[in-house]
Amino acid sequence: MSEFEKKRLDREFEKFTKNNFETPKRCKNLDQIRFYVQELSSKMEEFKQRFNYVPNNAYSLLTQYNTIQNRMVFADFKNNY
Repeated sequence: MSEFEKKRLDREFEKFTKNNFETPKRCKNLDQIRFYVQELSSKMEEFKQRFNYVPNNAYSLLTQYNTIQNRMVFADFKNNY
């Protein structure tokens, strides 16, 4: 795959996430984050199967969602126990 094609896929993925996802910092509850993690994972799998390429910003976004999710789970754990 050429660099041009990779950049095109990067832009396509970025446009998709911008239109369909809330930024991780704006997520307010675990269900919302879990939904986005699931959707993002399936989109990444789709890119992997269709193009044999997953944009780096997909992994970065997934990491951000997981970080926020872990903070929320920890805060919930602390409050309940």
